[in-house]
Amino acid sequence: MAAGKEIRGKIKSVENTRKITKAMEMVAASKMRKAQERMRAARPYSDKIRNITANLSRANPEYTHAFMRVNEAKAGGFIVVTTDKGLCGGMNTNLLRAVTGKLKELQAAGQGIQSVAIGNKGFGFLNRIGAKVVSHATQLGDKPHLDKLIGPVKVLLDAYSEGKINAVYLCYTKFINTMRQEPVVEQLLPLSAERMQADKGQHGWDYIYEPDAQTVIDDLLIRYVEALVYQAVAENMASEQSARMVAMKAATDNAGSVIGELKLVYNKTRQAAITKELSEIVAGAAAV
Repeated sequence: MAAGKEIRGKIKSVENTRKITKAMEMVAASKMRKAQERMRAARPYSDKIRNITANLSRANPEYTHAFMRVNEAKAGGFIVVTTDKGLCGGMNTNLLRAVTGKLKELQAAGQGIQSVAIGNKGFGFLNRIGAKVVSHATQLGDKPHLDKLIGPVKVLLDAYSEGKINAVYLCYTKFINTMRQEPVVEQLLPLSAERMQADKGQHGWDYIYEPDAQTVIDDLLIRYVEALVYQAVAENMASEQSARMVAMKAATDNAGSVIGELKLVYNKTRQAAITKELSEIVAGAAAV
C-alpha cells in the first residue's frame, strides 16, 4: 500500500504545519493586544503637542518654520513603513502598491525621489525598483523605539529644511480594526494649516517663552513630526499583528480542510485495497 503510506505522510506533514500556524496565531493575538494599547497610548501626546504648536504659531504669525514653508525643489521624499517579517497576508503588498502609484505620479511630473525605509520589506522593495534610499531602519522588534527612528527620518527632515525636496510623504498601514487595515500615503511636510489647526473649543493661550518663541516653536515642530512618525510605526505594528493573526487563522482552517480531504482519500484507497484482496481470496478459493 505505497499510495496509502504516501497519503499518511502528507497528512502528518499538514498536521505539523497546522500546529505551527495555530501557535503563530495565538502569539500574534497576544502581541496584537499590546500593540493596540501602545498605539492608543501614543495618540494623546501627538494631539496635545499639535494643539500647543498651533496656538504658538497663531500667537506668532510673523514667524514661519521651515516645515510650514513650501519649497520649489523638483524632488520628493518618502518614509515607507513596512514590517520586518512576512506571513501577514497582503498588508505589505497593498501598501507598496499604493507607494508605487504615488512614485509613478511624481516621476511622471519629472521629480526625483529620495526615500527612507523603515522595515525590511519596504527596504528590499525600494532597492528592487531602484529608488534612492538615503537611510533605513530595520529589525525594530515588537516595540518601536523613537531613538531608532529619529536618525533615519532626520535625513529627510534636514533635506526639506534645506530646500532640497518639496514634500515628504509618510506611507504606512493604518489600523482600523482587527479585520481591516488600510494603506495610507499622506503628506507629512509641508505641514498643512488644516493639520496644524487647534481643536475646536480650545482657548488661544498666551505663553511665556524661555528662551524665545522661535526656539520653542522650532523644537515643538520637530517633536511633533517625530511623534507623527512614531504613531505611524505604532499603527503599522498593530496592523501587522492583526493581519498575521487573521492570516494564520485562515492557514489553520485551510490545513484542517486539507487534512479532512486527505483522510477521505486515504480511507477510500485503503477500502479499495481491502476489497481487491478479498476479491483475490474469493477468486482463489473458487478456483480450488
